[in-house]
Amino acid sequence: MAAQKARPLRVGLFGIGLSAYWPQFEGLEARLVSYLAIVEKKLARDGVEIVNLGLVDNPDKAVEAGHDLRSADVDLVFLHVTTYALSSTVLPAVRRPGVPVIILNLQPARAIDYKSFNALGDRRKMTGEWLAHCAACPVPEIANVFRRSGIETHQVTGVLEDDAHVDAEIESWIEAARVSHVMAHNRLGLMGHYYSGMLDIYSDLTAQCAAFGTIVDFLELDELAALRQAASDAEVAAAHARIEAEFDIEEGCDPAEIDRAARTAAALFKLVEKRRLGSMAYFYVSEPGHLHEDIIGSIIPGCSMLTAVGVPVAGEYEVKNAQAMKIMDAFGAGGSFTEPYALDYDDDVVLMGHDGPGHTAIAEGKTKLRPLKVYHGKVGKGVSVEMSVRHGPVTLLSVIEREGRVSLLCAEGESVSGPILEICNTNSRYRFANGARAFTEAWNAEGPAHHCAVGVGHIADRLEKLAKLNGLGFSRVA
Repeated sequence: MAAQKARPLRVGLFGIGLSAYWPQFEGLEARLVSYLAIVEKKLARDGVEIVNLGLVDNPDKAVEAGHDLRSADVDLVFLHVTTYALSSTVLPAVRRPGVPVIILNLQPARAIDYKSFNALGDRRKMTGEWLAHCAACPVPEIANVFRRSGIETHQVTGVLEDDAHVDAEIESWIEAARVSHVMAHNRLGLMGHYYSGMLDIYSDLTAQCAAFGTIVDFLELDELAALRQAASDAEVAAAHARIEAEFDIEEGCDPAEIDRAARTAAALFKLVEKRRLGSMAYFYVSEPGHLHEDIIGSIIPGCSMLTAVGVPVAGEYEVKNAQAMKIMDAFGAGGSFTEPYALDYDDDVVLMGHDGPGHTAIAEGKTKLRPLKVYHGKVGKGVSVEMSVRHGPVTLLSVIEREGRVSLLCAEGESVSGPILEICNTNSRYRFANGARAFTEAWNAEGPAHHCAVGVGHIADRLEKLAKLNGLGFSRVA
């Protein structure tokens, strides 16, 4: 399989003005261009290419800007409003590339120095000074034209420099665009079939591809079996060493089970590399004593290790949750497979977790590897993981298919210390500002599947921006 070309996130940038002003007000054009240079520095960061088209100040330049942005294959455009400009100098530039546009309504100072301004004495100079500060003037006109043209309007309003709100908003939009870019180039491997009877997790793969640009790759368990049989002693030993390094192995674990898990892990690593997977969902039943049962019964440690290094693996063939886990991981928040377990009304917390793979990189302490004589509701037995999500801020994310549309549902809360169910599953206690009962009812009212992804940190704002960039629905319940 040919390697897919790596493509950076490309961000378009241009400022707007009115060419009629330049001969009238000396130095105004150069001043506005200097504002644009400040914005370019704000946008610059590793892994992002900035396509700066400079100042667009008439309709002809706007048409050329549209062609240039389309040719550059930009993912997002920042439109810096430097002064009044005709909407006819904006629409052609953003219509042709057809990507989301963020209007930067940034003035050069928190307030005009009225005393100095009125002391200028020269009406021409005074008007030129005003024009250098009037970024807010054309924004209603631009927003009106965008809405009438079917172009979503996103805005950042504030001061050009030393404005923490502006810097945070720009960072959030770029991060959302970066994650959108990751999802659009992600290969999701699907192996096996859905857990029979869980109607809520059945997914419309076309809808997922349309919403995120995901590439779906169907995998055969036979291929994993062949890779497992072909794994060299060195590859299995390396996987065994990783298991010993990454997990706190309980004394009661059978060494033969660790060896079995190491061989399956080695095969998983090869499969991910061979298929260039960025995420995966799986479930399989097989028959007692079959080779495939042996694989599925020893798959949890390897899937957990993959999840920890940016290839999230969802059990029960939960496609939507594999997407949610990938989104959370791409934001740097982790993204561990979870579902509601119970409510603790005394401590006002929700107990959540899941059997199978966990995101060990966001665990509170070292993840335990423990023996299980039965995988409840699944085939086989062996070893499984037990962990709690790191204590502190967390965000829950569910990717929902509802009424023909893909939507994001999220909630912010806290992972808190306290007793958990020591049943060799992922287990955490989550507290929400609206309380366990209100959170549970609000979350369920949105109609999510019973699985979701949990990550560390509060990133609801970035998730909302991702939804806007991709034209998805969005709800937040805590």
